[in-house]
Amino acid sequence: MLIGKKKTQTGAGQAFSADRAVFRLAPDYNSFESEFYEELRAQVPILDACFGKIVRLTNDFTLVSGDKRAQRALDDFARNVPVGVSGSSLSAFADLYLDTLLTYGKALGIIRVDRRKAQVKGIALADPTVFRAVRGKDPLDVSFKLTSSDRQISLPEPEQWFYTTLNPSVKHPEGVSILRGVPALSKVLMRIYECIGQNFDRVGNVRYAVTYKPESESDKAFAGERAKKIAEEWSDGMASARNGIVKDFVAVGDVAIKVIGADNQLIDTEIPVRQLLEQMISKLSIPPFLLGLNWSSTERMSSQQADILTSELEYYRRLITPVLRKIGCAYLRLAGFGCECEVEWGNINLQDEEALARARLYNAQAAALENNLKGEN
Repeated sequence: MLIGKKKTQTGAGQAFSADRAVFRLAPDYNSFESEFYEELRAQVPILDACFGKIVRLTNDFTLVSGDKRAQRALDDFARNVPVGVSGSSLSAFADLYLDTLLTYGKALGIIRVDRRKAQVKGIALADPTVFRAVRGKDPLDVSFKLTSSDRQISLPEPEQWFYTTLNPSVKHPEGVSILRGVPALSKVLMRIYECIGQNFDRVGNVRYAVTYKPESESDKAFAGERAKKIAEEWSDGMASARNGIVKDFVAVGDVAIKVIGADNQLIDTEIPVRQLLEQMISKLSIPPFLLGLNWSSTERMSSQQADILTSELEYYRRLITPVLRKIGCAYLRLAGFGCECEVEWGNINLQDEEALARARLYNAQAAALENNLKGEN
């Protein structure tokens, strides 16, 4: 819910003071969805690692303006603009915005403006699970409702807001999380990990079966007492072993000692775990070698996987480019500059340094040959 100190009634909805707005969950909001995705990333570390790789590989950009004075001011703004309580810099905002977009399938934020000083004082992100975007009377108009109710709210200064969806469709115009389809696989994977832990508890903390068999009629008469004595001595010996004291166990008669479950072998979980991880990683389009997974793959296959990841990262860049441009243009307008700004992205290259150096060498050799040919002609 968007909450502020100053409230005014506007028809069926409520408008709030933008300058004093604070984002937080409504008391009656069912936060199952947000907790579900956050818990999923916490339980499966490889998913969280994939998110980190995507965010770091995507966000390499610079805001560029045609005016030199405006460019210097724009660079300073990009380095120092406050981003809620998460830090400062436009890069920090882009990381948080993209991470939110990937996790929940939508991201919502606002450019905070100081009206008295006529300048951008920061960027704030809202919890996207609190709001639900709905289409207005005009198909191009978008309004928001609280997820916990059907009450529609009016966002103040709509020109200062930005809203992005991931993979929207006719049935899901709000977008869907990149984790869609992963929960079923993660449930099976966590069950396998739990069983592995239980098996190692069994193997590491060995249980024994001590069996005493009376051999004669006289032994049978005192079988109960002897069994009780054997149990006491065995318990004392095991307790001493836990304290670092070694004691031998001596028994008379037919006494057999076996390890419970020693004949059962651990189930080989390498193949099912790998199959599940392959499904998850393919959903996120991350090549296994970027995660430190030593899966057998050819050089050509690794190159193709890198190309697929590059296309995915370019798609994410296309989604957040309008948001970054809007923030940069808003700053320039308030700072008194009439020029526009564009977003220039760094090259996405997943090759190693040796391949980059070889490519530069080939380009230099090709340029030298072209110059020689031009000189001869």
